[in-house]
Amino acid sequence: MSGHSKWATTKHKKAAIDAKRAKLFAKLIKNIEVAARLGGTDLDGNPALYDAVQKGRKSSLPNDNIDRAIKRGAGVGGEAIEYLTIMYEGYGPNGVAVLVECLTDNKNRAAAEVRLAMTRNHGTMADPGSVSYQFSRKGIIVVNKTATTTEDAILEAVLEVGIEDIEDRGEQFVLTTDPSSMVAVRTALQAAGFDYESADAEFVSSLPLQVDVDTARKVIDLIDALEDLDDVQNVYSNFDLSADVLAQLESE
Repeated sequence: MSGHSKWATTKHKKAAIDAKRAKLFAKLIKNIEVAARLGGTDLDGNPALYDAVQKGRKSSLPNDNIDRAIKRGAGVGGEAIEYLTIMYEGYGPNGVAVLVECLTDNKNRAAAEVRLAMTRNHGTMADPGSVSYQFSRKGIIVVNKTATTTEDAILEAVLEVGIEDIEDRGEQFVLTTDPSSMVAVRTALQAAGFDYESADAEFVSSLPLQVDVDTARKVIDLIDALEDLDDVQNVYSNFDLSADVLAQLESE
C-alpha cells in the first residue's frame, strides 16, 4: 500500500472536526452525481452509486444533499452537469510519483490549478505515461476492528469470493481486491455481519518508494494542496512510510 494511503487512514480520525468539511462534501456530492449519471438511480442495481452514497453517509453528508445529487446526476429537473475525468501525472520531492485524478467541468481551469499547486509545493508535472505505468486499479475496502472482527473471521467471510491481500493497520483491516471483485467482497462482508468503513477503487503503485520524515512532510504538503482543489477528487502516490517515520508524523 502507498504511503499516502497509510497517512490518509490516520487523517480520517480527524475528519469530523476538519475545517475542510465543505470541500469534502462537494467532492462526495460530485461522486454521487457522476455515479447516478453513468449507472442510474437504483442503489441496488448501481454498485458505484451505492458505494458513493455510503461514503457520503459515513462522512455525515445530509440525506437531502444525497437525494439532490442523485437527481441532478440523473438529469431530473434538467440540472445535470457534465463532468470530465482527467488524470494528471507528476513528481513530488525526491522523485516521488504522483497521480492526480480530477473530475471537472472545466479542463483548462483544472490543469492550471494542478500545475500551480505542484510548482508551489516542490513538485513538477510529467508527461502522460511517465508515472501512470506503475499504478494499477485496485479495490480497497477498509473494515474497522471490533472484538469479533478479526483477520480470521474476515478471511472466512470472503473465502469464496477471494481477496488479494489483507493488511492490519492497528484499528482497521485494509482489504485489497481486483476492482471487479469489490462488490462481491463487500457483499460477502455484509452478509457475514461485518460493516465496512469505505470501499473505493484506487490506484496503487507497484514501485513503492521509502522516504525519510523530511521528504514525507513535503509530499504530504503537496498532496494536501492538491486535494484542496475543487476539481481534484483523489491523489495517489508511491511514497511509503516506515513505522518510525509514521510515528514521527503522528506525534507532530
